[in-house]
Amino acid sequence: MKDSIPEWDGLFPPVTPSRRGILVSALGSGLALCLGSAKAAITTDTQGLIAGEISIPVADGVLPGYRAAPADAKGAPILLVIEEIFGVHEHIKDMCRRFAKQGYLAVAPELYARLGDVTRMADIGEVLETVNREPDHQAFADLDATLAWAKAAGGDATRAAAVGFCRGGRMVWMYAGHHPALKAAVAWYGPLAAAPSTSMLTQPVDIAPALTVPVLGLYGGKDQSIPESDIERMRRALAAGKSGSLIIVYADAGHGFNADYRPSYVAEAAADAMQRALAWLRGHGM
Repeated sequence: MKDSIPEWDGLFPPVTPSRRGILVSALGSGLALCLGSAKAAITTDTQGLIAGEISIPVADGVLPGYRAAPADAKGAPILLVIEEIFGVHEHIKDMCRRFAKQGYLAVAPELYARLGDVTRMADIGEVLETVNREPDHQAFADLDATLAWAKAAGGDATRAAAVGFCRGGRMVWMYAGHHPALKAAVAWYGPLAAAPSTSMLTQPVDIAPALTVPVLGLYGGKDQSIPESDIERMRRALAAGKSGSLIIVYADAGHGFNADYRPSYVAEAAADAMQRALAWLRGHGM
């Protein structure tokens, strides 16, 4: 279901989709089925914003996505919002609106659109099997295309950054290595040192010494999927480079502490992390 905002609003050019090779042509509503009765605790309104579903042209068709921006979005800095493994569902859309309220043209592309609609999958195993097939090079190309869309929509491409959550947090680190023109990036609890696979040949810890984009990493001390040893290894790798990146650990939070629709939500850590993220972005020209 789309928001009740016209696709053509004077700032965001319409797209005629071809959908070649892309299985998901529109975003769903609600939250991921595999999360059961999850319900978002925070809902951000659209007052003063342009917000709704968009179509992003890519090499093999059109990706669905969501964007939120100030009503006077011309020249706004561009913020890529990279989804968790659960797709561009209501929480990710809400994060776009939260950032838009801070003056950003925030855009979340559905990076898993070629693989299936992960928001409609009821089994977490199926979700993981699906998203693990997404190759990094494909995500890079789609994020590049999303930046191009945002520039065509009136955003300031000289002020672009990326934020992401969970698997999207990992992609933030990786995309910062791919796209060194980013002003900054923020990664919420993105995996750092997983074993390589055919779709993910390298990991953030491998590229950390060569990074030039300043990345803020926001992690939970009780995260059972990202051990302290991985975080310390990443800190050492970053110290070998000159990106000025920083990792903050919230001792009493676990994985997904920003996800206000899940039991993992830790309100105090989430609020502090958001303030740090905004300060980081603004402190680096965003």
